[in-house]
Amino acid sequence: MSTSYGFEKHLPHTRIDQAIETVTAALKQEGFGILSRIDVQETLKIKLNVDFRPYVILGACNPQLAHRALCVEPQIGLLLPCNVVVQAAGDGVDISIADPTAMFAIVDTPALTSVAEDAAARLRRALEAME
Repeated sequence: MSTSYGFEKHLPHTRIDQAIETVTAALKQEGFGILSRIDVQETLKIKLNVDFRPYVILGACNPQLAHRALCVEPQIGLLLPCNVVVQAAGDGVDISIADPTAMFAIVDTPALTSVAEDAAARLRRALEAME
């Protein structure tokens, strides 16, 4: 599955904590680390006192790719890190990863194309490796 701005995969019979471990390991194999973790379910409960499904946003970064992008376009940090959503869905978990080529397209800097394509290829491979 995919959208115009991301890639998606469903992991059946998987708990969210297991999925986060799987995502983290698959991203690590492609040179990405997790810089941030936002627990949306917890935040909405604390801030709004509403119940929400388990939903976590991970900020993934490949330092080499980030450095290349920042050298070309100093303000590209506005679009970093790559967001990865891990959310409960039906009988398992949905994983969604933002497509760097879609994100960087708004910058319209041709020199960023190769960086975005490299990042997208790595993220797609990581997603495909998740089981």
